[in-house]
Amino acid sequence: MKLKAYKKDLDHSYALGVFPTLELLDFQADRVVQVVVSSDSGENEGVAKMRKICAEKGIELAVSDRTINRLSPKGNCHAIGVFEKYEANLRPHSDHIVLVDPNNMGNLGAIIRTSVGFGLNDLAIIRPGVDIFNPKVIRASMGAIFRIAFQYFDDFDHYAGAYDHEIYPFMLNGARPVSSMEVGHKQPFALVFGNEGSGLPDEFLDRGTSVFIPQTEGVDSLNLSTAVGIACYEFTRGRL
Repeated sequence: MKLKAYKKDLDHSYALGVFPTLELLDFQADRVVQVVVSSDSGENEGVAKMRKICAEKGIELAVSDRTINRLSPKGNCHAIGVFEKYEANLRPHSDHIVLVDPNNMGNLGAIIRTSVGFGLNDLAIIRPGVDIFNPKVIRASMGAIFRIAFQYFDDFDHYAGAYDHEIYPFMLNGARPVSSMEVGHKQPFALVFGNEGSGLPDEFLDRGTSVFIPQTEGVDSLNLSTAVGIACYEFTRGRL
């Protein structure tokens, strides 16, 4: 298999780095096509573990500095996991994070990692949104993407029609501060966020219970991944 620089229309993608590749092998091993390591990675503990897993599961492992350099824009990448893209529909009885047209790959990866840290492992993305399989997203998530269920929807109505969740849109002009939300609220819930530039449109004020995160006037809004992290903490602190 000749590996090319990532493009959205490819049927496969890449986990760049030792730790993301280990996450791939641990949680989506049946999707793995090949693992590529650099020639100077022999003493790396993670790569040693990778070699053992690949041997046990019959996954091809190749040593190729040329491939590493071609696929990874960073100079410190010692391993790449090549995997087939896949669908992972949301679980109907789990709590959901819903992102409406997220447009920053680093933020999306950070959000995935944060939500997994709080036990929220189901992510809905309302199109267009960035490509969740872009290697930049995977690397920013530190491989946490391989632990979650995720699903794209053409619009929010399609999502809301498919899942019967308590909806909490996060908005600067929301009706209730996040700190006032009762621990032990109805489940399952959906925490809904707009994109980095414009947030959610005002029509979401009439969707479920709108929520805001109190802040000073020093900034106009919080970074999206920061806002999602605060929301995840507040909505799960009674169970952690």
